[in-house]
Amino acid sequence: MAALYDFDTAVDRRGTWCVQWDGVADRFGVDGLLPFTISDMDFATAPEVLAALRARLDHGVFGYTTWQQDDFRSAIAHWYATRYGTEIDTGQLVYGPSVLSQLSQLLQMWTEPGDGVVVHTPTYDGFRKAVTGLGRELRGVPVGDEEALERELSRADAKVLVLCSPHNPTGRVWTADELTRMAELSERYGVAVVSDEIHADFVHEGYVHVPWTRVVGAGRWALISSGSKAFNFPALTGAYGLIGDPADRAEYLRRMETAEGLASPAVLSLTAHIAAYREGGPWLDAVRAYVAGNLGFVAERLSAALPELGWEPPQAGYLAWIDLRAAGVDDAELQRVLVEREGVAVMGGAVYGAPGFVRLNVGCPRAKVVRGVEALVRAVEAVR
Repeated sequence: MAALYDFDTAVDRRGTWCVQWDGVADRFGVDGLLPFTISDMDFATAPEVLAALRARLDHGVFGYTTWQQDDFRSAIAHWYATRYGTEIDTGQLVYGPSVLSQLSQLLQMWTEPGDGVVVHTPTYDGFRKAVTGLGRELRGVPVGDEEALERELSRADAKVLVLCSPHNPTGRVWTADELTRMAELSERYGVAVVSDEIHADFVHEGYVHVPWTRVVGAGRWALISSGSKAFNFPALTGAYGLIGDPADRAEYLRRMETAEGLASPAVLSLTAHIAAYREGGPWLDAVRAYVAGNLGFVAERLSAALPELGWEPPQAGYLAWIDLRAAGVDDAELQRVLVEREGVAVMGGAVYGAPGFVRLNVGCPRAKVVRGVEALVRAVEAVR
């Protein structure tokens, strides 16, 4: 199947207003670095999505648009049925410009300034910015530490659990039992759950994503997601969600359509989602297999050069979360060598509250992955 698509030929993204390539100096202070940073891929999106976008462009009229139509809703339902064996209630669907925008609205609905918002650590920096930017208190619990999770959820002022499923940056895929336990704890302590499942479509072989809708009980909840991560079209904007309680759903829509003035979605986002969820499955399977090969290469190279790390590929995603603590390197010095000597940009773990780690984006042609991993190995060897 992979032979149908070319993921080895690089697409030049420079000069396209691209955050990863053109904005690298904003974070690293130097232009022209080879980036392995922002979580988008260097691959063109699925041909089926491109064809649908071209057809919509050829129509030529881009007036106000509604997402509340069957083409969009049924495409999402089809995707969940065929990918996850899950039947969703399309009446629970809502729309937003991004998952973080949806998260912000839900936090404003379900919390007050000073309230506790629980997350797993290490933590995607977008969550931290959303929570603290609204004046809420971010409370982290280590991935897999159930005792710490219950302790934080049981606090009187804990109002929301923000779940990243699968988890970013570690690539952890939560099991059905783990999710069920989270649902039980959240319901017991009256904590609402927002499950961000934007990485769900990139779960690797041997693991299974369980949508939050499969484990919810009577508690307050929302599932937020988008096809933009797996199909690589975040610049089109657009996300969707499922909100369980009808009153909460109505309040969310009121906020988006009146307070935020976002009644009309981006038509190209709707077009891309429908095409991706109806026709893009073969492409997604192929790109996921290619990325799995990239991650396999990273594992082999690190095993040979830095065996003390014991690194294994993540269960989901195209982000290699690498624990370098066993190598005994200084984070600041490592970043200096990567930038000044190797000319590459790699996200440091401190961004996610985890010094001693790095996050390497391998959603790119294999040749670029090789350059990045070799640069990382040389940098580690130079500073330890």
